[in-house]
Amino acid sequence: MRRAALALAALTCAAAGARAEQIGEVSTAFKLIGPNHKVVVEAFDDPKVQGVSCFVSRARKGGLSGALGVAEDTSDASIACRQTGPIRYLAPLEAGEQVFRKRTSLVFKTLQVVRFYDPARNTLVYLTYSDRLIDGSPKNAISAVVAAPWGAEPAPPPPEYRE
Repeated sequence: MRRAALALAALTCAAAGARAEQIGEVSTAFKLIGPNHKVVVEAFDDPKVQGVSCFVSRARKGGLSGALGVAEDTSDASIACRQTGPIRYLAPLEAGEQVFRKRTSLVFKTLQVVRFYDPARNTLVYLTYSDRLIDGSPKNAISAVVAAPWGAEPAPPPPEYRE
C-alpha cells in the first residue's frame, strides 16, 4: 500500500514538473526605472530521480518591461546537476524527458531542462536550452551525474528507459 502511494506521488510530481527554489541573484546592470537586470540562480530536484538536484543560472531582464512582466529574457543559461543522496528511480525514464520548464517571456519563450540516460556509463545527462514558439536558440548547456553508490547502497540502473 505504501509503495503504491509513493508511486502515485512520484507520478503526480513528474506530471507537474519540477518546481524551482531561488537560491540567489546578482545585479548585472543598473536600471533607473524598475528592477535591475540580474542573473538568478535556482535549484530543483529531479521529479523522477530521487537524489539528484540541479542548479540553473539564467539571465532576467529588469527595467520597466521587466517590472511589468513583458520583458523577454535572453537565452543565456547554465546548469550543474549533482547527486545529493542515494539515487532511487521513482518512475520509468524517457529519452529527452522534460524535467523543468520556466517561462522567460510573456507568451512565446521558455527555458527547459531535459534528461537523457547513458546506460553504457550509468549516467544521467541534463540539457538546458531555450525555445520559442517559432524560433529557438542554439545556446545550451549540459551537466552529467554518474549514478554512483551513496554510502553502503549501490547505485541501480533505472527500471526502464525508452529511446
